[in-house]
Amino acid sequence: MVQITLPDGSQRDYPGAVTVAEVAASIGSGLAKAALAGKVNGKTVDTSTLIDADAKLAIITAKDAEGLEVIRHSTAHLLAYAVKQLFPQAQVTIGPVIENGFFYDFSFERPFTMDDLAVIEKRMIELSNKDEPVTRRVLPRDEAVAYFKGMGEHYKAEIIASIPSNEDVSLYREGSFEDLCRGPHVPSTGKLKHFKLMKVAGAYWRGDHKNEMLQRIYGTAWATKEDLAAHLKMLEEAEKRDHRKLGRELDLFHIDEHSPGTVFWHPKGWAVWQAVEQYMRQVYRDNGYEEVKGPQILDKGLWEKTGHWDKYRDNMFTTESEKRDYALKPMNCPGHILIFKQGIKSYRDLPLRYGEFGQCHRNEPTGGLHGIMRVRAFTQDDGHIFCTEDMILDECVAYTALLQKVYQDFGFSKIIYKVATRPEARIGSDESWDKAEHALIESLRRSGCEYEISPGEGAFYGPKIEYTLKDAIGRQWQCGTIQVDFFMTERLDAEYVGEDGARHRPVMLHRAIVGSLERFIGILIEETAGALPLWLAPVQVMVLNITDAQADYARNVVKTLQNQGFRVQSDLRNEKITYKIREHSMQKVPYLIVIGDKEMASGAVAVRARGGQDLGVMSLEDFSQKLSADVARKSNT
Repeated sequence: MVQITLPDGSQRDYPGAVTVAEVAASIGSGLAKAALAGKVNGKTVDTSTLIDADAKLAIITAKDAEGLEVIRHSTAHLLAYAVKQLFPQAQVTIGPVIENGFFYDFSFERPFTMDDLAVIEKRMIELSNKDEPVTRRVLPRDEAVAYFKGMGEHYKAEIIASIPSNEDVSLYREGSFEDLCRGPHVPSTGKLKHFKLMKVAGAYWRGDHKNEMLQRIYGTAWATKEDLAAHLKMLEEAEKRDHRKLGRELDLFHIDEHSPGTVFWHPKGWAVWQAVEQYMRQVYRDNGYEEVKGPQILDKGLWEKTGHWDKYRDNMFTTESEKRDYALKPMNCPGHILIFKQGIKSYRDLPLRYGEFGQCHRNEPTGGLHGIMRVRAFTQDDGHIFCTEDMILDECVAYTALLQKVYQDFGFSKIIYKVATRPEARIGSDESWDKAEHALIESLRRSGCEYEISPGEGAFYGPKIEYTLKDAIGRQWQCGTIQVDFFMTERLDAEYVGEDGARHRPVMLHRAIVGSLERFIGILIEETAGALPLWLAPVQVMVLNITDAQADYARNVVKTLQNQGFRVQSDLRNEKITYKIREHSMQKVPYLIVIGDKEMASGAVAVRARGGQDLGVMSLEDFSQKLSADVARKSNT
């Protein structure tokens, strides 16, 4: 007798061993048809898995997160199946699940094209329609190596050969295709209906640039037709908003092969940068931060003391001078501790808040670089708060409130809060970690924020809160963070004189709101599709004349508004006014001023707002007041 306990607590008895599929069928035909896998005592397994002892069982369908992962994993195998049918000489390697889909790497004599992908996708649909069963078998490792070598699948054989010799391996077959895999998989190919192949790219075998370049085919797979359509629509919208494309079209910045992973800011892009930086500088001033500036290059010995040399050495740019080794700073915190250590600090000085727009360098791999979102040289709105243990909670509560205000000003209202707790590799005592984690969690509770726990994802020196933005098309961007650090000040021997006259170690809170300014500006560009709000727009007003007769008056309008602090330019070319309006509308300028003889005669301006909205004729003074009001309230116009 085998007793199965279902998620609702109900129990079912079976006379002997029973498969997941048989349990589903005994519950109902609808569930049997929908079943993709099962979760037996917490482990996800195939529907064909035999349960021969009392167990807890959940039937997994496409509605479950695990079900969607099984669909994507199985679709990667369906892709490989189709490729092998169409291109028998191609060798298969690996095909994991990734966010929103999957990929599979192949070795083939020529590059796959987008036309090839269309043919492969068509064959995948045909194989899905055949509804072939997916079956599993187990082989000893050495037998599996010989099996794949015999088929000419040398990459697959190499993967299996790296598995300990005393282990068995599982293989999954669908039709004529068999692949190495731990599983689980859908019971048949007919369960895979809603997928699309997206692109092909290069990828080195086993991620090593010394190895052969393989071809990686990316795809997406979903539980329903509606989910697939929504995802494809989101991708289409994301492509329109791509900050790299908009950066070129709006003349904001470019990335150059002469300095990969760094940004060349053009005048208009640098105007956006300055708007963000000056806003954040005011945030520093208004919230008790003292701005500092540390050096770019620091001695290797300092990084060894902090522990960064052991943890981040491969991502640090190094140099040598006069037989001393140095590194370009990948973060600003050690420099702030060195500033704190200058002069005796008292408990009366705490909390002491330092802020820096600190430029950092990290040697990111070339393949991971992405426009201004992932770069090698970046600037952080970096702040460090030196305080006592008793101050941590209040500082974290105040920081969350500040961050919420800043994000609201930038147009973001949806924030996801995650507490990243202690990793396995860490420094410090469990007692200190307990205090730090408690302070972070309690600060979010006091702020009324719902939060998630991310176990083991804290930094090696302390836990942190990660603040993630949700943008206009549903994507998530992790930007802000606050980290509690009991250990860095100890490693660098920072201290203050307490009320008792004794020396004490300050606690250090690492915090950033926008994080990397480069990345945050990229997010803003994509969030707004390049139509930045007035207070951030590189050109806030463009003045256009109808004929040369109004040129001098147009120049005076420009000068008047510029003297009031607005970013204003003019287009006085001898072109049709409709042409100039269209051109600057494409540049997403918030306001266009059109000046003809009537406006010049009355000392007025005709105003058009972005989106083609005609605001009519108004005095220059009234328009200036409108601009001031829009900027002051951070209008998203």
